[in-house]
Amino acid sequence: MSKGITTKDALKVWEEKNQKPAAEATVVKMYMQQPFIAKMDASLSALVKCEQLSLSSNLIDKISNLQGLSALRVLSLGRNSIKKIEGLEAVADTLEELWMSYNLLEKLNGVECCKKLKVLYVSNNKIKEWAGIQPISALPALEDFLGTGNPIEEKATPEGTWIPEFTKRFVQVKKLDGKPLIRSDAAMEQEESK
Repeated sequence: MSKGITTKDALKVWEEKNQKPAAEATVVKMYMQQPFIAKMDASLSALVKCEQLSLSSNLIDKISNLQGLSALRVLSLGRNSIKKIEGLEAVADTLEELWMSYNLLEKLNGVECCKKLKVLYVSNNKIKEWAGIQPISALPALEDFLGTGNPIEEKATPEGTWIPEFTKRFVQVKKLDGKPLIRSDAAMEQEESK
């Protein structure tokens, strides 16, 4: 099997297919490339107008080279081989949605810099403990969190503790695993009084 290609090569293919320069596009979808993308290289910096970048279903193992993507709002990196969240500082001021389900994440450290993040999808990763999710407490705008299929959720759901513990720890989140969170009036008043 081939080792894969870089985003530079994938962008050339995207431009040929879409008959326009990638630098002018607001949405760039390079998911499930053949051959697969293995590396996010400096060519991504040309995507200055890109608001949504999809690199899902590839062989990427590291988030990198997001400098220059000053308009990026949605970053889709699901179904790759990413073990840690890093390199988001370059898009921290604009990123609103991060889709990273089906990777190899054990913790969410590195996401704290994204203060405007509203949506975080990290289902089917390898998060085993609450400490691995704790970094989202630093995300004031986070409303929608998807965490099903992680060892912590698979253990806590049958015990009946997943939703109550999550709502207690992460009061800003309004939607968990695709369902609206209903909080009691007493719990809401307690949080508001803090």
